[in-house]
Amino acid sequence: MATIGIFDSGIGGLSVLREVRKLLPSEDYIYFSDNAYCPYGQKDPSLIIDRAREISDFLLFKGADVIVVACNTATGAAIATLRAEYSSPDERVEFISQGRRDHVKFVGMEPAIKPAAKLTRSGVVGVLATAGTLSAGKYNNTKESLPGSVTFVEHVGEGFVEQVESLDWTSDHARGVVEASLRPLLDKGADCIVLGCTHYPFLSGLIQDIAGPDVKVIDSAPAIAKQLLKVIKEEKIPYGEDGGGSGKVSLYASGDKGPLLKTFEFISGS
Repeated sequence: MATIGIFDSGIGGLSVLREVRKLLPSEDYIYFSDNAYCPYGQKDPSLIIDRAREISDFLLFKGADVIVVACNTATGAAIATLRAEYSSPDERVEFISQGRRDHVKFVGMEPAIKPAAKLTRSGVVGVLATAGTLSAGKYNNTKESLPGSVTFVEHVGEGFVEQVESLDWTSDHARGVVEASLRPLLDKGADCIVLGCTHYPFLSGLIQDIAGPDVKVIDSAPAIAKQLLKVIKEEKIPYGEDGGGSGKVSLYASGDKGPLLKTFEFISGS
């Protein structure tokens, strides 16, 4: 069976773990919440790269065969560096991975603006994301490649990450936080809302309720799970092809582990 490493600035990446486990239930998982440094959204990219390196080393030392960067901000800031530094045989990678692999594959996040561009009826797609994601070259290059007939309106989900990390996803206060950033997109005619941060799906119930039934709320996690499976097959990493069984999940955090454990219990029951 494969061992899959996943990391995020906090508990948001558990929304990705949830989808990955649906597709690959037999594998073992190592999840790292970097909540001592959360949120990443407005952190300096050099800090995010340093954290991504340190966490990747930890996941490899623990036995990861492949790593999912389950954070849009970290993907934008660090994944090119990670792929370059871990892509070829060297003593460092061999030592960290205990000789199992001579290179490492990384799967990153990308806001699902491509499918949204196909689904929109109004021609206006709203994107909720962190400042780091919205300024990233990868996101903007993808946006520029899409038809000019689609208008993208964007807003930073102000306070969304902190709201999710506090485990308050449904209160009146949470609703106010969500509406403040969502309403400007709806007022501009968006009929698709792309969740450009892995924390945001935990607020999707509120987002859908505020947006109404005619607005599609789009999460990237199912597509990332499919991409991970593709990488595992291409790399010939052994995995449970029959879909049976239930793999082990190991949880780690750089800060308080309580929110991570509570949220994992929640997604395991959902």
